[in-house]
Amino acid sequence: MYDLSEDPLSPSVFEYLQQQETKSLLRFLTCGSVDDGKSTLIGRLLYDTKRVFEDQLTALESDSKRHGTTGDDIDFALLVDGLEAEREQGITIDVAYRFFATEKRKFIVADTPGHDEYTRNMATGASTADLAILLIDARQGILPQTRRHSLIASMLGIRNVVLAVNKIDLVEYDETVFHQIVSDYSKLSASLELATILSIPMSARFGDNVIRRSPNTPWYIGPTLLQHLETVAVDNDYLDKAFRFPVQYISRPDLNFRGFAGQVASGKIAVGDPVVVAKSGMLSYIREIVTMDGTFVEAREGQAVTIVLADQVDVSRGDMLVAPDNRPEVADQFQARIIWFDINPLIPGSSYTLRTECESVTANITSLKHSIDVNTFAHTAAKSLAINEFGVCNLSLHVPIAFDAYKDNRFTGNFILIDRFTNATVGAGMIDFPLRRAQNIHLQALDVSKRSRSELMHQKPAVLWFTGLSGSGKSTIANNLEKILHANGRHTILLDGDNVRLGLNRDLGFTDADRVENIRRVAEVAKLMTHAGLIVIVSFIAPFRSERRLARELMEPGEFVEIFVDTPLEECVRRDPKGLYSRALAGGITNFTGIDSTYEPPEKPDIQLKTLDAGPVELAMEIHDFLKARAFIQ
Repeated sequence: MYDLSEDPLSPSVFEYLQQQETKSLLRFLTCGSVDDGKSTLIGRLLYDTKRVFEDQLTALESDSKRHGTTGDDIDFALLVDGLEAEREQGITIDVAYRFFATEKRKFIVADTPGHDEYTRNMATGASTADLAILLIDARQGILPQTRRHSLIASMLGIRNVVLAVNKIDLVEYDETVFHQIVSDYSKLSASLELATILSIPMSARFGDNVIRRSPNTPWYIGPTLLQHLETVAVDNDYLDKAFRFPVQYISRPDLNFRGFAGQVASGKIAVGDPVVVAKSGMLSYIREIVTMDGTFVEAREGQAVTIVLADQVDVSRGDMLVAPDNRPEVADQFQARIIWFDINPLIPGSSYTLRTECESVTANITSLKHSIDVNTFAHTAAKSLAINEFGVCNLSLHVPIAFDAYKDNRFTGNFILIDRFTNATVGAGMIDFPLRRAQNIHLQALDVSKRSRSELMHQKPAVLWFTGLSGSGKSTIANNLEKILHANGRHTILLDGDNVRLGLNRDLGFTDADRVENIRRVAEVAKLMTHAGLIVIVSFIAPFRSERRLARELMEPGEFVEIFVDTPLEECVRRDPKGLYSRALAGGITNFTGIDSTYEPPEKPDIQLKTLDAGPVELAMEIHDFLKARAFIQ
């Protein structure tokens, strides 16, 4: 191996590397409206700090002639806009990360897109940033995206903002224009949780007040952008925070080694220190810290290590090792702020997969407390969140998880929501605080069990969930099925959609949110009735797959039978037994399933009944035979 100590240049090499190690790191992002000059500003920073290699500069000059928008000048935006679509359209689409350093500090910068449809990209860039450079076109002033990105930055914990009034050259370096924009933004940001706001007049294209003070703005006496970036104090020292270690993998190469691999999210730990498994509360001590480079005495924030404990405590992937004297919250309910990404709205009662730094669980939106108006930042009542909207929600999880409030720890206080059918990321959230159940409510143990009740009835409890369009024949078939079961001495109950809406759900309408809550309540009632040992027949349109899936998951495995009454819409309209379709088609009924409200047919129902091929009694017998074959009835 080559010995650097024999190289006369090696001392300077080591000194340089040591200097780089001790430099502080600032993560920042650029944001703002479309064509405000975000990419140009980053390109200018890279160019003026000598972080562009000669071959890159040659390519940049060539690309500027092909794709540039600055005439014969170099188009610095092309240093960052790497996608071909970005260059062709002259816009930023994806988040672009760049690294550069000066004598005083290291930087990671995220260039984020300005369009509404890329809100998720901007949120991604903001999630790890310590400072935001918010660009404003001096000719345009405050725009809706200025408000949107300011709100996102504040929600995601960014407390330091640079208000970059860009293209000041295009308003003749007018001091009055600059101060008016600064005044407008001061009013806008008054309700946001921002610690510092520095306003700088600049021209990213020509470099005014970017690296060097501009002679064109003698009236500005503040620092240049780079001076501020090099000196601004940010609270990003996660070494000072409580120790958090999400376990990502159990390493068991042989019988003599059992380690827990992951990355230290915050704080530090040393051999011999006590740790607690967050959810179980089991205590142990650090016996060894193992890495690819050997064993360490200490591990700190950002390091990927494998921790070996002194005791054989139960730790699984998804658990979190934490400091005993500063533990995270462990709860199955909490309040959170949510940014919604999906074209399908967030509706209270809906079920999603919630994924944190270390866990993946099923979650329900129990309530939408309010939405946040992007123009006024006011809290307004809402029944749903549309794409790119913000809101505050209460969530209920199927199992408790360990977490911190986002304001205390951004790594263990964030989550994403995933559509359980498409696996698409539909929202991002920041946890505010846990919601505690009433202290006087506890699960009461009952001596008479579901099994003993069902054995007495000589049947297995089941939920027979009929779904289909209005007029498909659900109620008729369900009614015939109950008569057959009753005649054979079976114990049943029939929950019909219309009947339930006359009592239990009389307060609900027919919006998507009300439909979801309608199904949630009925599913809970059906679950209680299975504990009585009954065969529960549920006849509801139940238009959404996600809610039918939620109903299935409330029951024990094998207890839920989804029955799709498959009747074409044209036939349902022809039958129209209650005259509802004619009224809906004439505009007399809104949110009517199949007409102006969606019905999602089951993809893999347990039983599919084609009503054009058989009558209701014959179809009811088909279900009876299914129950007998599956031993629901003896």
